[in-house]
This record gives sequence, C-alpha cells and structure tokens, in this order.
Amino acid sequence: MLNSILLMLAVGVLVGILGAILGIGGGMIITPVLTLGMGLDIKYAIGASLIAVIATSSGATIAYLRDNVLNLRVAMFLEIATSVGAIVGALLTGILNPVFLYLLFGLLLFFSGANMVKKLWGKNSDQITHQDDKLAQDLRLNGSYYDKNLHKEIDYGVTNVPTGFGIMFGAGVASGLLGIGSGAFKVIAMDTFMKMPLKPSSSTSNLMMGVTAAASATIYFFNGSILPQIAVPMALGIIVGAALGSRIMQIMPTRLMRIIFIPILLYLGLQMILKGFGVSI
Repeated sequence: MLNSILLMLAVGVLVGILGAILGIGGGMIITPVLTLGMGLDIKYAIGASLIAVIATSSGATIAYLRDNVLNLRVAMFLEIATSVGAIVGALLTGILNPVFLYLLFGLLLFFSGANMVKKLWGKNSDQITHQDDKLAQDLRLNGSYYDKNLHKEIDYGVTNVPTGFGIMFGAGVASGLLGIGSGAFKVIAMDTFMKMPLKPSSSTSNLMMGVTAAASATIYFFNGSILPQIAVPMALGIIVGAALGSRIMQIMPTRLMRIIFIPILLYLGLQMILKGFGVSI
C-alpha cells in the first residue's frame, strides 16, 4: 500500500510538471501506469486521469492567472465550442462511425506536429502576429504577457477565430464520442490556427482542461469509478508538480517547449490513426 501511494505521488509530480508546461492532460502517462503497471481496470484509470486533469489545471492556472499569462477571454470563448461539441458527441454515440473521427484528428495532429517542425526550422520560428482581425477585436481576444525568458512584454493578436472555434467544436465532439482528452487539440487550435504564442496557448489550455474534465469527473464519481486511494495521492503529487511546471514554463525558451511537444503530438496522431484501423498501441 505504501509503495502504491509513493508511486502515485511520483507519477503525479511528473504528470503535473508536464501538463503545466504543455497544457495537456496526463492520460497518456497515467493510464499505462495504472493499467499495465498496477493491473487496474481501465474505467478506474480513466477516472484517475480526469482527476489528474483537474488537479493539473488547478495547480497551474492559479500561477498563470496571477502572472497574467493565460488569455481568459479566449478560454471562455473556446470552452463554449468544446462543451457544445462534447454534448453533440455524446448524443452521436452509436450513430456516427468513430473511424472517420479517429483518422481525421490523427491527421490533424500530424499536420500540427509538422507545422511546429516548420516553426523550429524557420528563422522567425515564433513570430508574433499583429494582424488586425475584426472578430478578435470585437470579442477583445487579443492579449499580452510578460515573457520571463525574454524579459519583455509580448503583445499578440488572435486571428482565424472561426477556424479555432470550429476545431474546438470538433475536438469536443471527438471527446464526447470517443472518450479522449482534448488538451493537445486546444493547444494546436490556438498555436497553429489562431496564431497565439505557445506560452499563452499552453496556459489557456490548462484552464480549459479543468472546466471540461470537471463535468465528466462528476459522472465518474457517482458511478464509483474514482478510487480515493489512487486519486488522492496522485492529485497531491500533481498539484506540487503543476506548481513547479507553471514556473518552469515561464522561464523556458519557446523553442524547447516545441521540441518537447512535437513527439507527443506525433505519438498521439499515430495512436489515433491506428485506432481508426482497429490497432491499439
């Protein structure tokens, strides 16, 4: 029992750091550890993953709000699309063939990974967009943040708002229909399509993940799929890890964040495409 608690604490710290830096849930780490390493049933692993997302969001968002890194207006605007999409996805369960969505979003992840590689190789790998976008201005989505790595205030504009909204609606549908997390899609919607800098994209994704996961976690809690002996020590470790990760992210070069994020995007894309063909990894 003590060994399991210590393992959950250690996994929680790792997941919290990674999640806070990249703005993604820890399901890809937690689920294999719980199912393969501890022999836990998949439904309990999913319940633990949801708690992990909420804990990551709680631990990181406090720091990002205090330091004004995340874009609260973008988060609330895109969360509308995600929430509506998740409801639609749940209603389409058993009606729509999920193979199409697995392949479509797998290819989207590959495209975003390739776009990040292109940014790494380019001379202006993280050029900030100052293009005037009427819809973004009307909704007051443009923002600024202080980059502690560059030691200067960064003003940025948001573009392609309908495209970002559409991708988040699709990600919500995929989440509701396929039961997958959408943290990676939140980041790529903002970074790749809406042209936000990666740091505000990641921190904004952290806030949105917690809102989305809280609704699902309620259902898992009442059907008994959340085990306190697993969730509590892991959540404690995650809160500590997220607090550390939120500080590391702000001083980390954006280029290094992309180098870490690219293999994760490609792995998730490959996983989804293979699932579309009936193969699990």
